[in-house]
Amino acid sequence: MLFDEIRRAVVSGKSLEGFIGQEDVKKQVLSALMSAHHMVLIGPPGTGKTTLAKDVAGLLGEIEVIGCGFNCIPEDPSCPFCMSAGSGKGKKKVLSGIQRFVRIQGSPDLTFEDIIGDIDPKKALEHGAFSLEAFKPGKMFKANNGILFFDEINRCPAKLQNALLQVLDERKATIGGFELELYSDFIMIATMNPEDDSTESLSDVFLDRLDVVKVGFPETQSVENTIVSSKGLSLCKVSPEMLSIITGFIRHLRNSSKIEKKPSVRASIAIYERAQANALLAGRSEVCIDDMRSSILSVLMYRMRLKPSEEYKTNVLDFINQELSGFLDRIESQGGCP
Repeated sequence: MLFDEIRRAVVSGKSLEGFIGQEDVKKQVLSALMSAHHMVLIGPPGTGKTTLAKDVAGLLGEIEVIGCGFNCIPEDPSCPFCMSAGSGKGKKKVLSGIQRFVRIQGSPDLTFEDIIGDIDPKKALEHGAFSLEAFKPGKMFKANNGILFFDEINRCPAKLQNALLQVLDERKATIGGFELELYSDFIMIATMNPEDDSTESLSDVFLDRLDVVKVGFPETQSVENTIVSSKGLSLCKVSPEMLSIITGFIRHLRNSSKIEKKPSVRASIAIYERAQANALLAGRSEVCIDDMRSSILSVLMYRMRLKPSEEYKTNVLDFINQELSGFLDRIESQGGCP
């Protein structure tokens, strides 16, 4: 089983290295995986949920599969095509751990065909609409022997969430019209933003099949500095002090009681990169405070939102300017550099 492979990888010393900080979150994820549990990562945008899921795929090693659309193992085929052809038959290919990562992007437009599969019109004409040969597997089956990453699962209709119930329990799905059950062994890692109120709620029966792991913003400024400097582009020199000013201002905004939608680490990274670009455009090889200041509004305008009670008093641009001036004045009074 796939979960056995994960257990062996963790016991051998592999870890979730790409996800920086939040050690308790990583512990919760590994604990769920070693217990053979699927999970949903809950947290605001920009907290590294996708990075964490890809790190799980990194725990998986290379695997040889048959190119049947179901990623069957040659020694133990599971789809009807490979089983009828015989063990080990069919064109083979090798998948790395990250290639075993299959993503579904949740949206109201998502269909059963995207998740489960569809009828191939050309093959339907040749073999018949309800022949197995005409079935084109969806991402649920393409994730066989890998990770099914369902991003923003609460943005898709509830009936599509329910389509996953059987396969999460039994590792197989009954396909209507074909009168057969198809096998798929995957680890599902879903994500959702609990603050997004324009989405579907997850049903109790669906959540009953998932462990919930809460993911937050970096716990300390030092951790956020490490994330920004390692994930952001390196175009020119950024001093440690300047990096701390960038991340410090974003963390200052997150702590404001006047903000409804808080800026994420993506905002820190974007300012870090734009400040470097501004320095190069000005003919300098090191970022100064003006480079950071001139990128703030462009980066933050739609990455944060004021509470309705504050929008009556000011607009977001004036609020950012006022907060930035006050933040830089405090740094200067403490002997820092603006």
